This record gives sequence, structure tokens and C-alpha cells, in this order.
Amino acid sequence: MARQPLLLIAAGGTGGHMFPAQALAEAMVRRGWRVKLSTDSRGARYAGGFPHVVKVEQVSSATFARGGALAKAVVPLRIGGGVLSAVAQFLRDRPSVVVGFGGYPTIPALSAAIALGLPRMIHEQNGVLGRVNRRLVGRVHAIACGTWPTDLPEGITGAYTGNPVRAAVLERAGAAYIPPGDHPMSLLVFGGSQGARVLSDIVPQAVAALPEDIRTRLRVAQQARPEDLDRVRAAYAEAGMTAEVDSFFNDIPRRLAEAQLVISRSGASSVADISVIGRPAILVPFAAATGDHQTANARGLVDAGAAILIPEAALEPASLAEQIAAVLGNPEGALQMARNARAFGRADATDRLVAMVEALAQTERQRT
Repeated sequence: MARQPLLLIAAGGTGGHMFPAQALAEAMVRRGWRVKLSTDSRGARYAGGFPHVVKVEQVSSATFARGGALAKAVVPLRIGGGVLSAVAQFLRDRPSVVVGFGGYPTIPALSAAIALGLPRMIHEQNGVLGRVNRRLVGRVHAIACGTWPTDLPEGITGAYTGNPVRAAVLERAGAAYIPPGDHPMSLLVFGGSQGARVLSDIVPQAVAALPEDIRTRLRVAQQARPEDLDRVRAAYAEAGMTAEVDSFFNDIPRRLAEAQLVISRSGASSVADISVIGRPAILVPFAAATGDHQTANARGLVDAGAAILIPEAALEPASLAEQIAAVLGNPEGALQMARNARAFGRADATDRLVAMVEALAQTERQRT
């Protein structure tokens, strides 16, 4: 009896890398594949949500981004040791396909795949390639892009798969949108898992400056950093606004589905959630994001007519109030933005990743 094919997933130790990796692992296990996860000790801490049948293999890796001169000097040695270990593991149990999701822990596995001539691909979550994926993009057989368009080197093409989203988001994919009107309306404000200080500074003032007919019908839910909670709550109270302010909402998908408008950072997962559910958005990219990738993440939704982009440096109460009023004061326009977001989204991102993996495996079987 032939042994089940093996998918080797390599991912770094952040949620942005590990969540789409987990989604692919779950789908491939359901399809009868064996799956292994290659990561470092930091990444292993995020592996608890993977299916229990996924074997986690820790490899030696390191980053040039942290530590002093001595720590940086030994990085090549640690990565080299990880590559040799990965080669040895692959020779004992040859993967049918190797997929990297970014982060330094992906270097050993993908380098070993290159050395052994194994089918390999990468998935980039953001609109700008991360450091590791940029180094490897020219040496893989396929590139899956979570954000579209993705800034790829000249001569390199990628496939827009989208970023896998949580089950709670998929349950609300394409949920009916209630346009703004003469009824209570919901504004959802979030800036990543713990809010964003600039949104805490500006959004309450902008909401207070809205025309009375909009402001009096608006309910606000805003994530803010713990140290900002009191002053954000006070600002809304002073404006006579109904506002729910907390440091974390564990039901963002429900709140997205109920919102008439979303104000958010443009992290890859946030953009994916907004587009899959399909809601009008005002996006404020994090100015310090590496390679300005949050601006790149927002580009697709903006070009699709689903979102308004405001650079962080240009965010101020009066202009933000104008943009909020422009959406909430135009029901037909808001409805079209919601439709555009839904059309742009990729609710089937995991299925698209699965198809790319299986196509690589099939090509390799035909070649050998």
C-alpha cells in the first residue's frame, strides 16, 4: 500500500504566518495527506491549534533583526545547521511538496527543498514580500499571494489565492449588508488585536464632528490599548455618544457583519476579514510597517471601490469626519462599496492553496 503523500509546511513564529499555515494543514489532513510543520522554538508556541496528527519539527534558525553583533555573527551558522538538519530529515521522509509561509524559520526547509529539487512554493500574506520570501521568491515553483496586487520582482508571477480566514468569518461570508439610513447604525473601529493609538486619538473627535442626523444614530465599537481606554471612553461620553470601548473584542466577525462602516488598520488578516464579509471601510495603514506593506495591503480594496485610504500622517478629525459622513450619508454608495468588497474577497483562499499544492504534487508525479 502506497504511503500517504507528505506536505512539509514551514512557517515563522507570528500569527500572520502561522494562521494561513494552520488553515492549509487542516485542509490537507482532511484530504488524506500527512502533514509536518517545520518551525523554530518560538513558532512551536503557536502550533497548538494545528491538528494533533501534524508532527511539529523544530529546526535551528535565527534572525538578523535582533541581538547584538555576536548574536548576528552566529546567525549564518545556526541557519546552516538548520538546513543540514532539514536535508537529513527530507532524505529519511521525502516531502511531496514544501510550502513556506514566511519568517526566518522557513529558510532551512525551503533551502533543503531547493538542494534536493523538491516541489516548493511560498505564500505571502502581505502586498509586499517579507524579507525571507523576497530572498526565496525566484527559487520556488509557485507563489501564492494573500493580498492583491502583490509587489513581486520583475519577471516573477504569482497567483491571487487570498489569505485564509477563520471559520467565524467564513460563516458570515457575504452576509447581507444593511445600508446606512434612518435607523441605528454601527461603526466598528479596530487597529489590530490591541487597537491603535492614532485611532484612539482621532476617531472620537471625528465622530463628535459628524452632522447631528448621523451622529445621533451612530453606535460605535472601538478597540483601544488598555492605557487609552479611559480617555477614549471619556471623549465619547463628552460627545454624548453611545460607544463600547474595550482592549479586545473576541467577536470581530459578528461586529463586522453588523457594521455599516469599518475603520481599521490594513493588516493582511484585517483586509481579508473585511473583504470576505464585505463591508465599506476606511483604512489607515500603520506607517511604520516594514516596507510600508499595510499601504500595499489596502491597495486592492481601494482600487476595487470598496475602501477609502487615509495615510496615517494625513489622519485628522475634520477630514475623517467628512469621509465617514460621505459613506454613511450615501446609502447607495455604501451598498456598492460592500458589494465591491465582497467581489474582491477570497472566501475560498484555503481551497485555492490546496489546489496549488496538489497541482505541484501532480506535476512532480508526472515528471518522475
